[in-house]
Amino acid sequence: MNRVNRRSVAVIGGGIIGLSCADELLRAGHEVVVCDPAPATGATHAAAGMLAPAGEAWFGEEALLRLGLDSLARWPEYAANLEQRSGTDVDLRSTGTLLVGMDRDDLIDVRRSCALLEESGVRVEPLDREALWRREPGLSSRVAGGVWLPHDRHVDPRRVAVALLAVLGDRVVRQRATPVEGGVLLEDGRVLAADVVVLATGATGLASVRAVRGEVIRVRTPDAPTHMVRARVHGQPVYVVPRSDGEVVIGATEEEHPGHSAPTVGGMARLLDAARQLLPGLDTAEFIDAVARDRPGTPDNGPLLGVLEGTGAQRPIVAGGHYRGGVLLAPVTAAVVRALVEESPPPDVAAPFHPDRFERTTPCL
Repeated sequence: MNRVNRRSVAVIGGGIIGLSCADELLRAGHEVVVCDPAPATGATHAAAGMLAPAGEAWFGEEALLRLGLDSLARWPEYAANLEQRSGTDVDLRSTGTLLVGMDRDDLIDVRRSCALLEESGVRVEPLDREALWRREPGLSSRVAGGVWLPHDRHVDPRRVAVALLAVLGDRVVRQRATPVEGGVLLEDGRVLAADVVVLATGATGLASVRAVRGEVIRVRTPDAPTHMVRARVHGQPVYVVPRSDGEVVIGATEEEHPGHSAPTVGGMARLLDAARQLLPGLDTAEFIDAVARDRPGTPDNGPLLGVLEGTGAQRPIVAGGHYRGGVLLAPVTAAVVRALVEESPPPDVAAPFHPDRFERTTPCL
């Protein structure tokens, strides 16, 4: 990069989005600092790591599906580059998603989402019960049917965070920060000068973002499923995501209520009951931990990607509100932020997600 175009950037927020944006800018030759008192301990720490825009697709969110498909295509190169520079295996796996209905009503919901995928040109392979068992023998004999989404992937977000923190090194400042004219104000009173400020503050930084609680359980078993499995079990959504070391992540709760982010008895019971009905072999799995975190949701479930208008001369760049898609959308978000920092056109798929589409998108740091 021409040194004339080199810019200093302060990223507020050290989840996978903020860290990925900082890494992208660093590789492009910019000066970068990330400010977060506890990086990678929020939603990133709890995330299952599903890179599954097809499995998440729903009616009215076609633009979000396109954004997710774009980012999914970036993940293999993104992961390989990060692994090479950090020396950390991020456990990227490309086994696809099994989308399963436990009973006939559940299967109707699965087929409805598949109709949307087919309209969007996403490959879907219908499977009857026998075909499902051949692909994933641990599934219950009572499943009604499902489909295979072969292009979905999954990754271990905790390993991704370790890798990103390693390559960023001392550019991560473990303090809270607030944007001010000409940079950011740290909680110790210092001001770090920056040409550009990026707000990647997750569920706490913008008035148009709401906190949506998600709970996950981690277990370990030698009989972990081969595929990522998303299912409806008598109306209860559940996902089961295997890791290469035998760990299995179980999740799917969504609750909007105030209070400390802690797992609830009701949430854990619903997840375990649905997962055990879906994959009976989980009965003998070893419990590892249960985690709850708040995810940043917006009114239309899409992220906020763009320059925030009307907030002073500096006009920070926003990279927030990623809801369930923070891990999936990290590569494309990093590409968008780099383009905005360099005053270049961002990827076209990001156009529907400008932060000014909501009236109250203002910083509340």
